[in-house]
Amino acid sequence: MKRFGDARDWFIGPKLGLFVHWGLYAIHGWHEQEQMRRGIPRAEYEKLISQFHPKQFNPDTWLDLAESAGMEYICFTTKHHDGFCLWDTAQSDYKVTNSPFGMDVLRELADACHQRNIPLCLYYSVADWHHKNYPNRNQSHELPGPEPGDVPDIDKYINYLKSQIRELCTNYGQIHGIWWDMNQTGVEDDSIHKMIRNLQPAAVINNRGFGKGDFGTPERDWDRSVETTLEFTEPTEACNSVGSESWGYRRDEDYYSSEYLIRSMDTILAKGGNYLLNVGPDEDGAIPQQAMDILKHIGHWMKFASEGIKNCQPANDLTENRSVLLTRKGNDMYVHLVDRPGTNGVWLKPLRDLPASATLLNDGSAIDVRVTHLPITHKKQNPQLHLQNLPTEKFNNEVMIIKLSEILVPERRDNTVKK
Repeated sequence: MKRFGDARDWFIGPKLGLFVHWGLYAIHGWHEQEQMRRGIPRAEYEKLISQFHPKQFNPDTWLDLAESAGMEYICFTTKHHDGFCLWDTAQSDYKVTNSPFGMDVLRELADACHQRNIPLCLYYSVADWHHKNYPNRNQSHELPGPEPGDVPDIDKYINYLKSQIRELCTNYGQIHGIWWDMNQTGVEDDSIHKMIRNLQPAAVINNRGFGKGDFGTPERDWDRSVETTLEFTEPTEACNSVGSESWGYRRDEDYYSSEYLIRSMDTILAKGGNYLLNVGPDEDGAIPQQAMDILKHIGHWMKFASEGIKNCQPANDLTENRSVLLTRKGNDMYVHLVDRPGTNGVWLKPLRDLPASATLLNDGSAIDVRVTHLPITHKKQNPQLHLQNLPTEKFNNEVMIIKLSEILVPERRDNTVKK
């Protein structure tokens, strides 16, 4: 991944981060966009503020879980589309410090992150269903139109937004990123990003705001280009949630399997990208048990998988086998079986040099490796590297990664995908 050459280079090191969607919507436990999707009038929805009193909120519990999953930074929703602010903003009364909870949630989280040296990024929704000046025009993730009392005025709303971003970048210590979402305004304003960079030089800015930004944000499986690229040449952070139906807390959530998420993660990480995985704490501030179990399984995998991910370079151009991914670190190469193997053997055409050893990182066992001929290409008489007798039935719920130690690595080839 290309470096920035300044304080933002912190983003190149960590590979896995925790996304946290939390707000008033956790009270009903249906969806973070409940107000819009259920057509709840603002005057009714905003009454939820009187019920917000999360008795189990503890930022260190969140961070403990993140670290156990191999996550090295966190991104937190300061304001989602419903406009409710989870910090003590001076720009609005619609904020957590006016709830029965009364506590500045962001202050507590920021203090915990700073004490533990965990980079903190802040999500901020440009779309706003509560602010009277936001021009809701029935676009994606907007209300059908203005509600009683609204005075749509994009200039006034952008000034409000700038004041809030200045607060976030001024009052909570070092911030490592601003994660914009849903800029449906059509406004591009370089001054906003310049302000962020002036106040928080280490902050990376995503590509969903008021300019190009520093990194791309492919979401869930909607952007199929991540499957065809062999290596991310620009900074990229894919994002997904443990639940398929929502990002905020949902009582009847359909959770992804750990295997699905691990394969999704490895597809991104082995190509040089970052991965931001989301959980939605419930109305009490507790992360659901199923979500914790998923993160713990991911943490088990990351304990050994990180060797083939951290400080490695993508090397997927070195093989024509598109069912695997390759990373390299010096003279060591790592074979990621990102697609569940259909057989217990893997050919790595056109690689043809034996490594000193082949080790399955998942359990430390030795893997049989030979240089031999593939029957289908017998006329060319080109021997190829062949991994044999893989324990395919043993690790179906995670990606197997095989370390090829001290292997002669050829020059990089054309970085295109052959179908």
